[in-house]
Order: sequence, then structure tokens, then C-alpha cells
Amino acid sequence: MTAPESEPAVKSAPPPPVHDEEALTLLREGTLEVAGRLVEATNMTLYCSVRLGDRQAACVYKPVRGERPLWDFPDGTLAAREVAAFEVSQATGWRIVPPTVYRDGPFGPGMCQLWIDTEREIDLMRLVKSRNPVVRRMAVFDAVVNNADRKGGHLLPLPTGHVYGVDHGVCFSVEDKLRTVLWQWRGKPLSREAVAVLAKLERDIESGPLGRRLRELLSLAEVEATWQRVRRLLDTGVHPYPSEGWPAIPWPPI
Repeated sequence: MTAPESEPAVKSAPPPPVHDEEALTLLREGTLEVAGRLVEATNMTLYCSVRLGDRQAACVYKPVRGERPLWDFPDGTLAAREVAAFEVSQATGWRIVPPTVYRDGPFGPGMCQLWIDTEREIDLMRLVKSRNPVVRRMAVFDAVVNNADRKGGHLLPLPTGHVYGVDHGVCFSVEDKLRTVLWQWRGKPLSREAVAVLAKLERDIESGPLGRRLRELLSLAEVEATWQRVRRLLDTGVHPYPSEGWPAIPWPPI
């Protein structure tokens, strides 16, 4: 993630909580303190510290009131879409999206997400163009959530080899809007792991807790379209091709 504009109150981001549940509790219940703003972000994106008792972490807070209107997404829905992307990520078991919650904050309700410090020595462009299986999972995930803006800078590689993905505010449209830098698997057969995960997602969205949670965050039409995308991936058995009616790669790509 890009460094904040002003000198943060937290001199360096503390290590993130070890377990997602611990991080989610901290994000939901902790006290937010704004330290700076990420000036390169399109919408208001604030770098914060969050504290709960003796626990503390750095996080990103995106208030709904700071969202710029978009012609193709309903106003005031981007924060909920970020949380919906986290819910899908958790359901896959791939932990692509860092712990993310919807909560009130200094500038009203919005999305709050654990800050992730990245491996600075990794060549990001090389990672984007790679056949890394962790990145391949992200390509499947993006096809499910219909990510309209997967830039290379949205990949957060860790020293452990794990790769997080962030900035999912423009996902879950009912129209095909997949726009990504991860097209190297287009038309290739899905991995056995991906097929198994997609089969589970199909059930979870149709009649499980994931479907109920998504209906709290998205419109019914958007939840149905998400189920349909999962079904289409299972029916074709391959990674999708770029749409002919929508730009295939976001700009700028990084």
C-alpha cells in the first residue's frame, strides 16, 4: 500500500494480529485514530491506528461519505462491496482479502481493513506476469466477484509467499466488468483446487451463510449474478476470456 500523506501517529505499522478472528474483533471494536491520508487513492482513504485494550494495529478506513459518485455503481455502496469481497475471500479459504469490516468511524460508517506491510524486494511487475499459483487463485477470485479494477498495485506480496489483494470497491456488478492485469490464464483449464472451491461457493451462495451475508451487503440481483458467475466458471471449466464490450486491462495497469 502507498505510504500516507502525513506523518502517521504510528511510526511503523505494528505486526498484524496472527489470526483473522483476532484482527476482525480489533477492527470492529477498537478505537480508530486517523494518522494520515493516502493521497493517490480515488476515494477518501485514511491510514489509521486501531486500539482495543493492549492490542493495536494499523488499518485503512474508507468512509462512505468520502466515496466519489460513479456512473456504473450505485452511490454509497463501495464500502459494502469491499466487505462483500472479504466475505467471499474467507469462504474460498484462500485469504485473498485482508480482514475487513463495516463499522462507524471518525467520519461516519465505512470500510475498515487491516493494513498489510509488503515485501519490498519483490518485483511487482514480474509477480503480475508470473504463473504463481497464489496469484492464479486471485484471478479466479476476481472472476467470481467481477472485479472491474485489478491493478498490479493492488497485489500485496508478503515475505512468506502469500499475496493479498486490496481495493475491491468496484466489484459485484450485474454486468460483466472483469478488468484485470491477470489474464495469463485466460482459456486455460481451472485447477482441481479451484473447481472444488467454486463448487463449495456455489452451495454457500445459493443456500448457505455466505449467501445470507452477501444479501446484507449487496442487492439481490448482484448476489444472483455472483452465483451465476460461479456456475458459469464450473460449466466452462476454464478461466474466462476478456469481454469484447469492456476494456480488458485497467488504466493505469499498476
